[in-house]
This record gives sequence, C-alpha cells and structure tokens, in this order.
Amino acid sequence: MPDLTMHRTSGPATPADVSRADIRAEAARLRAIFEAAGAQVVETAILQSAATLLDLYGEDIRARAYVTSDPAMGEQMLRPDFTVPVVQMHMAGGAEPARYTYSGEVFRRQETNSGRANEYVQVGYEVFERGTTAQSDAEVFARFHDMLAPLNLHAITGDIGILMAAVDGLATTPARKAALRRHIWRPRRFRALLDRYAGRTPVPPSRAALLQASDPMAGAGPLIGLRGRAEIAARIDALRSDAAAPPISENEVDLIDAVLAVRETCPNALERLRDIAVDMPSINGAVAQLAARLEALAARGINVDHLPFEASYGRSQMEYYDGFVFGFTSEAHPGLPAVASGGRYDALTRQLGQGREIPAVGGVVRPGLVVWLGGAA
Repeated sequence: MPDLTMHRTSGPATPADVSRADIRAEAARLRAIFEAAGAQVVETAILQSAATLLDLYGEDIRARAYVTSDPAMGEQMLRPDFTVPVVQMHMAGGAEPARYTYSGEVFRRQETNSGRANEYVQVGYEVFERGTTAQSDAEVFARFHDMLAPLNLHAITGDIGILMAAVDGLATTPARKAALRRHIWRPRRFRALLDRYAGRTPVPPSRAALLQASDPMAGAGPLIGLRGRAEIAARIDALRSDAAAPPISENEVDLIDAVLAVRETCPNALERLRDIAVDMPSINGAVAQLAARLEALAARGINVDHLPFEASYGRSQMEYYDGFVFGFTSEAHPGLPAVASGGRYDALTRQLGQGREIPAVGGVVRPGLVVWLGGAA
C-alpha cells in the first residue's frame, strides 16, 4: 500500500512560494498512488496541435491557451490539458480496459492580475472501461477522495449529462437543441439563447430587418472575408427558419430552471430530480445513472448522505465533460482554484476515436496546492 500521509510542516507563505523541487516530489508521490492502483504511466508532448483543440472547442480556447507557430508542424498550443492527448493516444491503439496516470506542466493564460498561475503541474488518473460507468465514476472519485482526505477538503459533485438530457427532451427544433447543447459550458450564452427561443427577449432590430428583406444581399457591395454568397445565404435561411419556429414553452423553460437549481445533498438531489422527471421524462436515464453512481460510491465507503450535488456544477470548465463531474476545494482558502477536479468525457473519445469510442472518466490534482495546504494545515 502506498503511503497516503500528507507531510505537515511549516510551509511557504503562498502557493506560489512552493519550490519546484517540492512540487515535483509531491507529483511523484501522487503518481505512485495511481500506479499502485494499476495505472500505466504515460507522457504527452508539451506542444499540441492547435487544429485539434480548435476543432473541439472553437476559437474560444485561444483566450486561455498559449499559441505559437512552427514552419513544419503549423499552429501549435502549449499543452492546456492532458486529457485530449491521452484520449488521442488511447484511441490510436490502447488496450481495453485501461488506466493511465501522468504528471507534468500545463499552461493556461490568465486575465491580468488574476493571481492565478499560468503554468502549474498536474497529476492525473484516467479510466477507459466499458460496461461499468457507475463503478468507474465511483472508483475515480474515491481515489481522489481517499488520497486528499488528510487535507479536509470540500467535495462537490454534479452531472452535466442530466442537463444535456433535459435539452434533448425539449419540444423544439434540432438546430435549437444543438445550439443549446453547444453552449451548456457557457452559462450566460446558454441563458440568452434559452430566453430568445422562449420568446422572452426580442430579436435585435438589425437581425429582424435582415430577415424581413426580400433580398438581404441587395446592395451589400463586394464580399470581404472568407464566406461566399452561398454560405451567407444558407446562414440567412437558417435564421429565417429559426425565427419561424414556435417558442419553447414556459413550462419547459421552468423545468430547465428547476434542473439547474438543484443544489442538495446527493440523496435529496436524487429525489428532487426524480420529481422533475415526472414532467420531463427525457432525464429519466441520466437520473437512473446518478442513482447507480451513488450506490457505487457508497460501496466504496463514501458517505453519500452528506456529499453535495449541484446540477450546474462544472459548466464553466473544459467542454469535454458530458456526465459525472467533481471537484475538491479548500473552504479555509476560498480564493484557491480547485485542488482536484474531474469528470466523465465519453463524447470526447467518440470525437477523437475516428469511428471508435469507449466510456472514459478521469481527474487531475495539483501537487503544488497539496504541498502548500499540507504545510498550512
């Protein structure tokens, strides 16, 4: 059995003061715990293809990644995350089932004077396994829970899959459902779209005039940019079709809001979601998966009666999470980022698998914060 004891000594004044040597030593210790659980150690390149990440997340990722260019390799990004390259590696020929662990630097651009590190070390644990979704979710959460127990962190769980299922059940057009799903990880944009589709906010006058014009391209002058006339016309047709669609009902919007408002201990959240499912049956499968996960967590010794659940948790994180999500934070130091976080990303394996897919779940921990909190405790 690996030594799970946190070394509690008088530590540095702030997380930024933790030495690189201490961070790397802690990273090796944490990675060894995952190795002892059967994980294979893997490494990924620091430079990642920008094209792959842009295809997955769109241009938004440029705001939080460091972008560079290479004459041979093209546009590249400093590794913002380990999960994408690990999934690519596995889908290229990994064995099944598989468990991986890794450690190394990731790079995230921060807003001016945010106080957040733009380069830090992550240690991760990923599980690729079929037919055991609830058990795999519970396994990953329990590994982080038990490993971090000496720090007395606050755990929080959620499930993006429930909100996705709620969107899929709306009585509206496939295009509107696709737009709402695409913006689940952008709460403000999601709310703006939902209100617009429900008729709560008017169509902007400029757009209304464009849609009412018999020939919107008349007098437009020469085309500037990459879009041709056919593409512009197709976009206008799509906007006209959307404008003609009936609004999403107030009842359905209220049900979406009811799902987003669920914030309880896990058993109470489960009962609340079951109540909502009576009027929104599309979430029944996702709610049943939550129930199975709670049973699996309890079987691993997790006290689910006191474990918090927030249906909206994880919506501002990387867009690949599409099911169970979790995080561990320090209530004594609320200004710190999550010490550990993770979740399920089945759809990502489908996107990167070139026709193959496999259920997958994982998480990451920041050893620098573990060292600092261990010394500050």
